[in-house]
Amino acid sequence: MNAVLKKIAIPGLRWVLALVVLLESAHFAISPAAAHEFAETGLPQWIPPALGGSEVIAALLFLAPAAIVVGGYALLFIFAIAVAIHFLLGQYDVGYLVVYGMAVIVCMTSRKKEAVRGAA
Repeated sequence: MNAVLKKIAIPGLRWVLALVVLLESAHFAISPAAAHEFAETGLPQWIPPALGGSEVIAALLFLAPAAIVVGGYALLFIFAIAVAIHFLLGQYDVGYLVVYGMAVIVCMTSRKKEAVRGAA
């Protein structure tokens, strides 16, 4: 594989993932259209700002080199909560959350591998 592509693949995945999650979470947390759609679920109205806001913070932490692991675990926890809410509502189309979660795991494990190589 091309050395340049190898060098930018995981950091590129991390940035794209974090930015997509950040934008979608902000939309979920503050969009009137999303609030109206969520209101039809019958769940408490504090959930979108709380879940979306915490996801925004986790995505920002995931972008910070010193906080990748903390942000990654926070994102995985939030994705698990989102999957549970979707399942409770009978919405089983959560494949994108599973893909996001696996991308977080790839970025976190790659980061740990690089840290081990750098220490050796």
